[in-house]
Amino acid sequence: MTLNNNQSEWQLQTAKAQFSQVVNRALRSGPQLITKAGRPAVYVISAELFETEFASKTRDRKNILLSSPHQDTFLNLDRDPAEGREVEV
Repeated sequence: MTLNNNQSEWQLQTAKAQFSQVVNRALRSGPQLITKAGRPAVYVISAELFETEFASKTRDRKNILLSSPHQDTFLNLDRDPAEGREVEV
């Protein structure tokens, strides 16, 4: 897929092969849409745009993680007190 200067949509395999160009175009021209199997998958956007347009309107990362719908999931994070096995030297 060849892109002209006005296009902002990339097939995944093209975006992988030309990632530097995708990033440069996101910095210069705005969000770049990456498609997978012909369907919209992700956007590559500049950090500046993310911070001004999205981060200020969303919660911080801690609150995003704390608002997980899986809060009731229990993970046992206790360590096994055993010291391990003996190793021959």
